Amino acid sequence: MSRIVLATLNAKFIHAAFGLRYLFANLGELQTDAEIIEFDINQRPLDIAETILAKNPTIIGLGIYIWNATESTELVKILKRVRPSLTIIIGGPEVSYETNEQEIVHSADFVVTGEADLKFGEVCRAILKGEPPPRKIIAADLPELARVELPYRFYNDRDVAHRIIYVEASRGCPFTCEFCLSSLDIPVRQFPIEPFLAEMARLLERGVKHFKFVDRTFNLNLATSRAILDFFLARWKDGLFLHFEMIPDRLPVELREIIAKFPPGALQFEVGIQTFNDEVSNRIKRRQNLARLADNFQFLRSQTGVHIHADLIAGLPGETMESFAAGFDRLIALGPQEIQVGILKRLRGTPIVRHDSDFQMSYGSEPPYEILQNSVLDFATLQRLRRFARYWDLIGNSGNFVATTPLIWSGGHSPFYSFLALSDSIYQTIHRTHEIALPSLMQLLMDWLYENRSLPKATIAQAQWEDWQRAGRTELPELLRPYIAHANGKHTQNQAVIGLKRQRRHGKLPA
Repeated sequence: MSRIVLATLNAKFIHAAFGLRYLFANLGELQTDAEIIEFDINQRPLDIAETILAKNPTIIGLGIYIWNATESTELVKILKRVRPSLTIIIGGPEVSYETNEQEIVHSADFVVTGEADLKFGEVCRAILKGEPPPRKIIAADLPELARVELPYRFYNDRDVAHRIIYVEASRGCPFTCEFCLSSLDIPVRQFPIEPFLAEMARLLERGVKHFKFVDRTFNLNLATSRAILDFFLARWKDGLFLHFEMIPDRLPVELREIIAKFPPGALQFEVGIQTFNDEVSNRIKRRQNLARLADNFQFLRSQTGVHIHADLIAGLPGETMESFAAGFDRLIALGPQEIQVGILKRLRGTPIVRHDSDFQMSYGSEPPYEILQNSVLDFATLQRLRRFARYWDLIGNSGNFVATTPLIWSGGHSPFYSFLALSDSIYQTIHRTHEIALPSLMQLLMDWLYENRSLPKATIAQAQWEDWQRAGRTELPELLRPYIAHANGKHTQNQAVIGLKRQRRHGKLPA
C-alpha cells in the first residue's frame, strides 16, 4: 500500500510517463511511501479506478494531457464518488491554463499548474500534515533546474526493454509561435550538463538504445548540443538511435561536422516548419529563415544519414488551400523522409485565439480541439485535409511505399493536389480512414495509378514489390503475382527496435 500514487493514462503502452518520474524523483523522504502506476487510454476508467483504489492511497497525483483529458475526467469522477475522502491532485499542460472552464478541475481537489517537479512534493507534505493548501489552484514557480533531481534511474528494466525512453537537456523555447504552449516557456533553461551526461551513461550501460530528447530547441545552445552529440558519438554502438527536435534554420558548421560523423539512421531530426507562407508566419509570430532552412535540408539529405521528420500545419489563420499546397510541394522538393501534416489545435493557454474573430476560427470543444473551419477553409475542406493527413501517414510516411509514392505525382503533377485526388478517391471507395489492410491499400494505389497516371500495372507492381521487400517481407503478395515473374534475392526479417520500424523501411537503418 502506498499513501501517494502517481498515475497517468499514456497514449500507448510504449510511452513511458516522463513527468511522473520527475515528480517521484523529487518527493524526497516521501518516495518510500509512493509509487508510479501507468495506464493507457485504451483501458476503461472503471478498471483503472479499481487498480488505483486497491492501493488504498491517501493522495493521487494525475498527469493530464490533451490525449487523456476525456478519460481522466471520467476517472476522477469515479474515484471521488467511490472514495470521497481521497485527495486528488492534477497537473500537466492540459490543466495549467483556463482552469475555470474544465470539468476535471472542478472534480479534483487541487491543481498544480506549470512545472510541478518540486511543488508537488511540497503540496503532498502539507496535506499529509493536515495542513492542505488554502486554494485549489496552486501555481508552481519555474524551478531552478540545478535543484531538480533527475528521473532517469526510475526507468525500470521493463521500460528499458519495451518503451521509448524520454530525456531532456533543457526546457523552454525562445520563440513565440502562437499555436504552441512552448511559446509561453521563457526563458530557455539548461540542465547542468555533467550530471545529465552521467545519467545518459548509466542508461547506456543498462542497454538503452533509443533516446528521445524532448527539448523544444535542441540546437539552440551550441555548446550543449555539441557536448551531447560528442558524448554519444564517442560511445557509439550499433542500434543506437537519437531523436531531437531542432530549429530548422540553425545548423552552424560546428554542428554539421559532428552530425556528418554519425552512421546512417543514427539520428532523427524533427523539424517544425509549419508554414512556408511568410505572411502567415508573421501573423502567428513564427520566425524562420526559409533560405537557411532549405540549405540545411540540402546538407542533411546529401551529406548525412539523418532521418528528417518535418511538420506542416493546416488551418493556420489566413493559410489558404493554395498556400498550403504550395508549401507542401516545396517541402516535398526538400526531400524529408516523413512529413507530418497536422491540423491546427487550439491548445489551452495559447495566444492563437486572438485571431478567432478576424479569421472566424472555429474549433472543436473537446480534445484535441482541432480547427473545424475558418474564413478561408470551410468544414468540408478541412475534412478533406484530415483525410489527406491520415492517408499520407499510411502511404507517404509509413515506409511501406517509398518507391511507389513518387509515382502519384509522376509526369510533373503537383504532389499535393495529386495526393489530395488520391485521398478523395480512397475515401469515396472505402468510406473509412482506419483499419485498412496493407494489401487493400496496395490495390487502391494500383487502381488509382493505373486509371489516373496511365502507368502500366507491371510498372506499378515492380515499385510495390520493391517496397514490400524493403520491410523484410519475402512472400509475393497475391496482388502482384500476375506482374512479377518470380521472387528471388536474400531478404531477412528486420529485428524489432521500439519506434524504429518506419524509419527502417525508409532505408536508412540497418536490419
